[in-house]
Amino acid sequence: QVQLVESGGGLVQPGGSLRLSCAASGSISRFGIMGWYRQAPGKQRELVARIFSTGRTNYSDSVKGRFTISRDNVKNTMYLQMNNLNPEDTAVYYCNVLFVGRLYWGQGTQVTISS
Repeated sequence: QVQLVESGGGLVQPGGSLRLSCAASGSISRFGIMGWYRQAPGKQRELVARIFSTGRTNYSDSVKGRFTISRDNVKNTMYLQMNNLNPEDTAVYYCNVLFVGRLYWGQGTQVTISS
């Protein structure tokens, strides 16, 4: 069983920054792939970024160059640094991991970009 807890969401103005955290129960070094997804009202959940155990990363085109995903295997936490935020980034952000063939999700954290 894997438990994931996101934090760090909030309300920021356009152009601002936030750092999301995803704390996992147990060692995250077990997880080959960890990722951040988001879901805006009325839209499907979409991939934002993924990070592999090798350190390789993938980003959606909409966030490339603005967001940075990272993982700290000592703190058992994954991060999403989000810069130059715009209203289109408003969504609930979820972290997930793929472990032993099963996807685990956190409860989500709300990110709202508004002036």
